[in-house]
Amino acid sequence: MPQLSLSTNVPVDAVAAADILRDCSRALARIIGKPESYVMVSINGSVPTSFAGGEEPAAYGEIMSIGGLGPGVNGKLSAALAEILEAKLSISGSRFYVKFDDVQGYNVGFNGSTF
Repeated sequence: MPQLSLSTNVPVDAVAAADILRDCSRALARIIGKPESYVMVSINGSVPTSFAGGEEPAAYGEIMSIGGLGPGVNGKLSAALAEILEAKLSISGSRFYVKFDDVQGYNVGFNGSTF
């Protein structure tokens, strides 16, 4: 159940949001190796954000997954997400942080239970 939350100080219109959600969902499924039907992605635009002391376009992301994350995968995910944000929102990869959290199934609720 990979889950990606993105926030950025760039305004995100509905068309850009739909493209980003689709592209990120596909990238997570492909790189982590889990069915896209398990993937959740959210994006929040126009979030006041300072990065390196300035307010130029920047973004922050958090990925949580039950397994599938690790040194080899995380670098590929970071690169794929940075490429999407650069293409869709003109956010430089040097102004994007992403946090990875590989969690145990019992720490994730779904459908009234845990995994």
